[in-house]
Amino acid sequence: MKFATTCKDCQLHGDFIHQPPQQLHLKTLSWPFEAWGLDVIGMIKPKSSRQHQYILAMIDYFSKWAKAIPLKEVRVDDVTNFIRNHIIYCYGVPSKIISDNALYFKCKSMTKLCEKYKFQHSFFASYNPSSNDQAEAFNKVLCNILKKMVS
Repeated sequence: MKFATTCKDCQLHGDFIHQPPQQLHLKTLSWPFEAWGLDVIGMIKPKSSRQHQYILAMIDYFSKWAKAIPLKEVRVDDVTNFIRNHIIYCYGVPSKIISDNALYFKCKSMTKLCEKYKFQHSFFASYNPSSNDQAEAFNKVLCNILKKMVS
């Protein structure tokens, strides 16, 4: 606690809570890795040393387990391969994946992946990112960690 209060980077990149606390809402999920939130962070500036400027991230709603990979550009193949290789092959087929309405999430390849592995792909409104609250919370934590590491 003492270190965190005296650390300049921790104070500079720490959370600022500007909204009053709200009532908690119960989400009923029955098992780990049943539902995943999917989101892309970026365009990140400056680029990484390997020229990556996006991060594709998924978080499990039950366990809060997160997976992320860096990307130079977001392509449909990258998204479907990430879901297949890092989620389905490692943790099994989810019941549901939730993402925004970005073009790389709403495409034929994603539809084929959903049909092949028989899971539901739901979308939330782009203008209301708080609908995918777990993914947005993870994005915020990840960005804060990256800011501290870079500075």
